[in-house]
Amino acid sequence: MEDNNKKSLREFLLERRDNTSFDLLKIASKKMQKRINKVYAFKDAQKIGLYYPIGSEILTQDIIQELISKGKEVFLPKVIGEDMEFRKIVDFSSLEIGNFDIMEPKENCEVNNDLDIIVVPTVGISPSGVRLGYGHGFYDKFLAKKDITTISLILEKQIIKNIPKSEHDINIDWIITEDRMFQTQK
Repeated sequence: MEDNNKKSLREFLLERRDNTSFDLLKIASKKMQKRINKVYAFKDAQKIGLYYPIGSEILTQDIIQELISKGKEVFLPKVIGEDMEFRKIVDFSSLEIGNFDIMEPKENCEVNNDLDIIVVPTVGISPSGVRLGYGHGFYDKFLAKKDITTISLILEKQIIKNIPKSEHDINIDWIITEDRMFQTQK
C-alpha cells in the first residue's frame, strides 16, 4: 500500500496541474513537442511508446500524429487485468475508450512490448528522475522487466526537489518541460 506522503503529494500536484489553463497547456505542449525531437534516443527510435492524454496531462496528440506521418511505429498502452501492454496504432481511429476512461488501442491492434523508447505520463518528478504517477504502478511494473529509455513530458511547476521513492519505482531518463530538457542523473 502506498504511503500517505505520496498520496497527498499526488493530490497537491494534480490540483496544481489542473489549475493550468488549456491555452497554457497547449503552448507548453507545443514547446515540448519541439524539444523531444532533440533527444537523439527519441529521434532515432523506430518503435515509440506514448500515451493518450487525460485531464490536464501534456497534449501528446500532435507528437503521435507527427511520428505516424514520419513512418515511425507508435504504440499506446492497454491495461489487461493487473498488467499493461503496448499496442501499435496506425491513426486515432485505432483507439477506443478503455480502462479508467483512457483512450486505448483496440483489441485488433498488434502487441509489441519491445519498444525503443517510452514517453511516460507523470504527475510529478524530481530532478533525479524519481517519478510520481497515478499510483496504480502499471508503468513501474512494465518498465521493471525492460531496459527502455524513458521520457517525462511535464510542466516546470510539477518538478519538485524530493519525491519519496519506493523500491519498485523506476527512474525516468529524460525530463522535458516547457522551459528546458535534461537527462537525469541515476
